[in-house]
Formats: sequence, structure tokens, C-alpha cells
Amino acid sequence: MGCVGPVILLLFAFAWIPFIGPFFSLLIPLPFLYYATKLGLRDGLKIAAVTLLIVGLISKLAGYPQIVIFCLEFGLVGLVLSEIYRRKYTLGFTMFWGSCATLVIGAIFLSLIALSQNMGPFEMILGYFQDNLRETIRAYEEAGLEPEKVAQLQEYGKILTDILSKIYPALSIVGSALVVYIALVISKPLFRLGNLQYPEFAPMDQWQSPELMVWGVIAAGFSLFLSIGGIRFLAINGLIVMAIIYVFHGLAIMLFFFNKYRVPHWVRFGTYLLILFQQIFWIVLALAGLFDQWIDIRKIHKRAKA
Repeated sequence: MGCVGPVILLLFAFAWIPFIGPFFSLLIPLPFLYYATKLGLRDGLKIAAVTLLIVGLISKLAGYPQIVIFCLEFGLVGLVLSEIYRRKYTLGFTMFWGSCATLVIGAIFLSLIALSQNMGPFEMILGYFQDNLRETIRAYEEAGLEPEKVAQLQEYGKILTDILSKIYPALSIVGSALVVYIALVISKPLFRLGNLQYPEFAPMDQWQSPELMVWGVIAAGFSLFLSIGGIRFLAINGLIVMAIIYVFHGLAIMLFFFNKYRVPHWVRFGTYLLILFQQIFWIVLALAGLFDQWIDIRKIHKRAKA
């Protein structure tokens, strides 16, 4: 019940709560991760099977049978993360392999669902996005929005659809990494409450992106000027993924100074909210992570040499 209860609450919060509901779905791997770590992978699989059975019955009675798919997908992610924890990888490798596993699991489920509808995975995602967009525009029309503004919304919708068609691989990778990162952050206090051993990662405020990634940024940047569509497609998506990695590098730098100067928790929370809603700070963090390769803002390399 300790696994079933939280999973059901998170799933129905995802289905019923507007705006912030999708955030709750990102927490679904945590109960599976916790119990697979506590009891071992074999018993974790048994608990996952029982949880899926109960969730399937409840979701069918509640009229949301599709919810069990999310439970199965994120349950597998939690089980995989427990195995990665057991192998005691570094923070970077844990993020890498966890993100890869999440991406593969998500791609398999997406492909199976799309196949059942005689569609391709991207075709299904794009169709779902366009349907929601049309419903939104129709709702504005029924509310009495001026025809000129409705036309503007339709034009913006076309632009968003075009952008989505160009960056969907990067969005998938970033989304997978976000699921793993949230699990890493929240599982630490959760494991402490349950007296479970959390992996002994190096301090997060010391983390830095691979130095060789700078050459990837340079290569992708120059590739944007090429007229070959396939190369530009890879370059755009590669730049987005690397930019997000540098954002996390910048967050590690910020956390370093928060810890160094013992910044209060309420200030940290306010800063994180500001970063979340003001995307200009994402650019600042990404640039800080990029130039830290040369400037060594935290003086990590200087202390290592000493």
C-alpha cells in the first residue's frame, strides 16, 4: 500500500489538476525507485506488478483507463533507476544512463501507442498538439474573440507547429533528463526518511559539464549555416540539448555560491522560481556554464592543482 497509495494520488493529480498536473506525473517513478531500492529488484518487480494491477482496476472504474500506461512507463523508469543506483555510478553517468533508459522506454511506449492507431510516433504527437490547438482557438471563438485576433492565433499555431516539428528530438531528450533529475533530487531526502542508502555522489555544487562538449557547440553552431536540411536539423537539436546541459552547469555554480555564503532556503526557493518563470536567466546560466570552462568561476581546477 505504501507504493500503491502515492502512485494513485500522483496519477489522479496528473489527470485532474489543471496547469500543474503534469508535474505530478514526473514524480511517479519515486515510489517504485524507493521500494525497489529498499526490498531489492525482485521484490520491487512484484510490488510494481501489484501496483499496476490495482491502478488498472481503479483507473478503469474512474473512466481513465489510459492512466495505467503512464504508471507502467514511469514504473519501469523507477525500477531502472534503482538498478543504476545499486551500481554506484557517478552523478554524470547516473544522469546519462537514466536519461537514456527513460528516453528508450518512452520511445517504445509511444511507438506502440502510435502503431495501435496506424500512425507514426511523431505524427501522433503533432496531431495531438494540433487538435488541442484547434480546440483552444475554437474556445476563444465561442467566447467572442475578434476575428483578427483569432487569425493571429491560427498564425501563431502554425509557427509553433513548425518549431515543434524541428526540435521534437531535443524536447524528448530534455524531458527524459528532467524526469531523472527530479528523481535524483527528491529521492535524497526520501531515502533519508526511510533510512536507505543514497548513492554517494560528488557534491552537486562541484559538478561541471564535459570540457570537450565545447567543440560540440562550435561544430553545431557552424553547421547551422549549412544548407543541408538533415545536418541543420541535427545541429539545432544538438545545440538545444547542450544548452540545457550548460544551464545545469550554471545551476551548479549558483548552488556553489549559495552554499558558500549560506544563503537562506527561502531566498534559494525564490531564486529558483524566478529562474523558472524568467527564461532570460536560463541564458545567463547557460553562458556561465559555458565560460566556466575557461574562467573557472568556482576555482575548482585551481584547488585541484594545489
